[in-house]
Amino acid sequence: MRQIRLRDAIREAMAEEMRLDKNVFLMGEEVAEYDGAYKVSQGMLAEFGPKRIIDTPIAELGFTGIGVGAAMNGVRPIIEFMTWNFAVLAFDQIVNSAAKMLSMSAGEFGCPIVFRGPSGAAGQLGAQHSQSFESWMANTPGLKVISISNPYDAKGLLKAAIRDNDPVCFFESEVLYSEMGDVPEEEYILPIGKARIDREGKHVTIVSFNKMMKVAQGAADELAKDGIEAEIIDLRTIRPLDIDTIITSVKKTNRLVIVEEAWPFGNVSTEITYLVQKLAFDHLDAPILRINTQDTPLHYAPTLIDVWMPNPKHVIQAVKDVMYVGR
Repeated sequence: MRQIRLRDAIREAMAEEMRLDKNVFLMGEEVAEYDGAYKVSQGMLAEFGPKRIIDTPIAELGFTGIGVGAAMNGVRPIIEFMTWNFAVLAFDQIVNSAAKMLSMSAGEFGCPIVFRGPSGAAGQLGAQHSQSFESWMANTPGLKVISISNPYDAKGLLKAAIRDNDPVCFFESEVLYSEMGDVPEEEYILPIGKARIDREGKHVTIVSFNKMMKVAQGAADELAKDGIEAEIIDLRTIRPLDIDTIITSVKKTNRLVIVEEAWPFGNVSTEITYLVQKLAFDHLDAPILRINTQDTPLHYAPTLIDVWMPNPKHVIQAVKDVMYVGR
């Protein structure tokens, strides 16, 4: 099977859907003439023209509102945010218009739209450019939330998101755009709402998503050297959440560690913790542990970034804690 970069997988998904459906178009800052801030849309202007690959002003609230209105009128926009940090300016359109439109109109108006772009920290970008928003969007009924970690999932889930009749928030990562991975040449679509067992194991379950999967995988590699077999689950979809896959794994391993790049209060790992203790409490041999960022804005200094971000050492220690070893 061929290997391609994650940015290329996203581009293929968009281009394939645009060839199949003339109602699909891409709109955002620098997506056309500049070929995309991260070159995700490279070459798409030449193929599809300026009426379907549309450069916008630096006005997230404005072009997001245009996209929502277009979706209500029967087309399928893809709205690219240069970073989800900038999408904060457009939350009114995402949360109060796109998410609620079907309900407020008593089913008269749908909103088949995809909001996509990178989320989370990417080095020395400062406090206003380093936030994760999956849990923010997942808190909103009416939105579907996807967060991807590899090229295969990126293509299959983005194609599903573009075809979905509900608004979908699609989270990528700046540091993963060059990530290589297997992607079939033939068409495929992955189901929204289904997690993936990335690695099978029997001693502990580790749940994660997006670039924190690299942290989980790195920790599992080190733990294996000590004979500890970790089962890793890549959530892929945050809402709807595939809690069944998590529960099945916990019933096998009896221990759970969750790794999430988010502040510790009220996030995805909080919800998973609640659901697991509700649905599988008798199967737990240790308290559930969560690995999150520090509860502060991300500072600029590299030394503080290292302290703030989850890393494999944090996960390894958490696993040993729930296994009551190495004390």
